[in-house]
Amino acid sequence: MMRYISALFGLLAVAQAQQVGQPLPPWTPGTFDIHQINTGRGNAAFLLFPDGTTMLFDAGDGANPPPRGTAPKPDATRKPGEWIARYIRHMLPSGASPVLDYGYLTHFHVDHMGALADVGSRIPIRLMLDRGWPDYNYPAPLTDAGVKNYRAFLESNKIKVERFLPGRNDQIVLRHDRAKYPNFEVRNIAANGEVWTGVGPNTRAYHPKISDLKPEEYPTENMCSLVLRISYGKFDFYSGGDIPGARRDGAPVWNDMETPVAQAVGPVEVSVTNHHGNRDSQNGFFISALRPQVFIIPVWSSDHPGHDVLARMYDEHLYPGKREVFATNMLEANRIVIGPLLDRLKSAQGHIVVRVDPGGDSFRVVILEDSDESYRVKAVHGPYQSR
Repeated sequence: MMRYISALFGLLAVAQAQQVGQPLPPWTPGTFDIHQINTGRGNAAFLLFPDGTTMLFDAGDGANPPPRGTAPKPDATRKPGEWIARYIRHMLPSGASPVLDYGYLTHFHVDHMGALADVGSRIPIRLMLDRGWPDYNYPAPLTDAGVKNYRAFLESNKIKVERFLPGRNDQIVLRHDRAKYPNFEVRNIAANGEVWTGVGPNTRAYHPKISDLKPEEYPTENMCSLVLRISYGKFDFYSGGDIPGARRDGAPVWNDMETPVAQAVGPVEVSVTNHHGNRDSQNGFFISALRPQVFIIPVWSSDHPGHDVLARMYDEHLYPGKREVFATNMLEANRIVIGPLLDRLKSAQGHIVVRVDPGGDSFRVVILEDSDESYRVKAVHGPYQSR
């Protein structure tokens, strides 16, 4: 009976969500929400699992002003971290404690981590996952100001930290009612060049040994990004930080992280574009292997996405069928360079919410107003059927 009631509430919330011009209805038990938050300053997402487990997924502050970057959203009266925290507090279930069960940092670049301390100072984080703990020395000691500030934040707030372990499906779990949702799984795919094989918890090292490389040949920060896949029944969600896949001429094969990752991940319903859709990402094999119904492009700079990247995403030679592309914050500069391809975007501005129905058989994409804190629904796309 309780399962039936939860499912009924979920369906009622979906129906309400289709009221364009109204605030986004609250999350309900059994629903899986993915919020791509637009501040105009970097990547930030908030995930609300079916049992109410919460997760902060990067919190960037690239501090990249126009004309190359976007205008801050909603405006410049607050820092990005404060806007992100306010968004999360608004979206938390009614009566829930303002706490994040997980913080997840894909890699150590400011457009992914620059606002994390601001968010964490306003909403406590129970467990932080990153690629560097405890020594932060791969591929070389990480001593830049951003990493120092991040580590100081962790230490001063006594936050529990773990290194993200590829291959595992028991490091990020439902914290409140795991038994009720046995078809929900977070699978760790890759970190620091170590990639899940797709069999059990087994992994393999894709990067060469550092001792065999010259310093100028070391893996870049982007190549070391965390990658995961979240599954809920038939629904699968992918996010891979800034891993590259389109190698420059003469670069070694292992500089392409997308291909081994794609082999492990397989088809998904929703994919966040690697590296914001930058021109070194979304190679043909990766796109054809994941073949998502929905792409999400977190945009904050005039070089996101690359023209050829967007063309590949739409290319039905790579995989047949319908696919829809949503962006958080497309600039006029992008339109001048890319041209008519951008006319095919389903949305070019706003917070992007993927709301997965209880059980994972279907989902919708809801676009929210980002110029204020009304969180009004601008558009609803779907329902899409999970495959």
